[in-house]
Amino acid sequence: MELSDEQELVRESIREFVAEEVTPVVDEADENQEFPEEVWDGLAELGLTGLTVPEEYGGFDADRLTYSIANEEVAYGDLSLATALSVHCMAASCIREFGSEQHREEWLPQMVDGRPVGAFALSEPEAGSNPAEMSTQARLDEENGEYVINGKKQWITNGKRAGVVILFAKTDRDDPDTVTQFLVPKDAEGLEVGKKEDKLGLRASDTTTLIFDDVRIPEENRLTEVGRGLKAAFSILTVGRIAIASQAVGLAQAALDDAVAYSEQREQFGQPIADHQTIGHKLADMQTKVQASRLLARDAARKNEDGVDPMAASMAKYFASEAAVEVANEAVQIHGGYGYTTDFDVERYYRDAKITTIYEGTTEIQKEIIARHVRESGGSR
Repeated sequence: MELSDEQELVRESIREFVAEEVTPVVDEADENQEFPEEVWDGLAELGLTGLTVPEEYGGFDADRLTYSIANEEVAYGDLSLATALSVHCMAASCIREFGSEQHREEWLPQMVDGRPVGAFALSEPEAGSNPAEMSTQARLDEENGEYVINGKKQWITNGKRAGVVILFAKTDRDDPDTVTQFLVPKDAEGLEVGKKEDKLGLRASDTTTLIFDDVRIPEENRLTEVGRGLKAAFSILTVGRIAIASQAVGLAQAALDDAVAYSEQREQFGQPIADHQTIGHKLADMQTKVQASRLLARDAARKNEDGVDPMAASMAKYFASEAAVEVANEAVQIHGGYGYTTDFDVERYYRDAKITTIYEGTTEIQKEIIARHVRESGGSR
């Protein structure tokens, strides 16, 4: 799992940026629930908003392992920022993979520059883990050559900030086999941003509903063939799960580093608490979980380079997200009463970690995917 010289350079560049630009503002952004737009512009200058965009459109065109590293390092500083970035990159990937040349030329260079921000609209109030149950409809008005969209999407990261939305909707509301992918400009008439969610964690990232009321888009803004939308979504989500696994690693590493530093300087019974076996064993468990998560995430990234491997991505996402919750919990415990206050970052890590077990496929869904693949392969090596 050694990194190339280029990947090491990317990692060090992001670490420097996070230390100088993200760490100083993360607590204020979390407390005020305001996204740090100036930091986003810095990510764009660093080339990270173009991670999944081909070089011919001005992008970074990162391989999967570099993408994993970038997500880990940004999340080390702020999971809200990393989540916004990965969703933006998912939207760009949809345009790259499924859009026409006109779509790519129109949208991708702008997205490399960080504006417009991309959003990925799949989940609905009654269709989360099973998107085939979605009710949003895109009806073709053949006379005008337009799709007319009606429905509601929920839990949309970048919902308020976005300038372009990758939308999944049925062309026939009653037929689950008609889910199709569309590109919807955010300024389309009839597209309304609903309330911003007040969340336990990930508070700087805007999460909203999107309401489509007779939104009209040109027929050419259909990105996939009718009925091919879910397959397209799942291929993008596989890469997204590698990103979430990597972000969980970054958050867990930050929690571990803070716990180590605190345990070295905090004294009880005449010695640093790190010298007590109970604390030492906690740190050992935390380190093992962080490293195992990192290896799973990077293994999934390498396997995905040669094609979609849902089981590797699901294993990485399942294990790393659960590990992040456990590591953050132990970091709070090591800090004692101080860990329960906002004076220390471990409190934020603890709140943020939980979402990694939920979005882009819950832990339970990841286990279902893993179990299915194990049964199909007979558990073979």
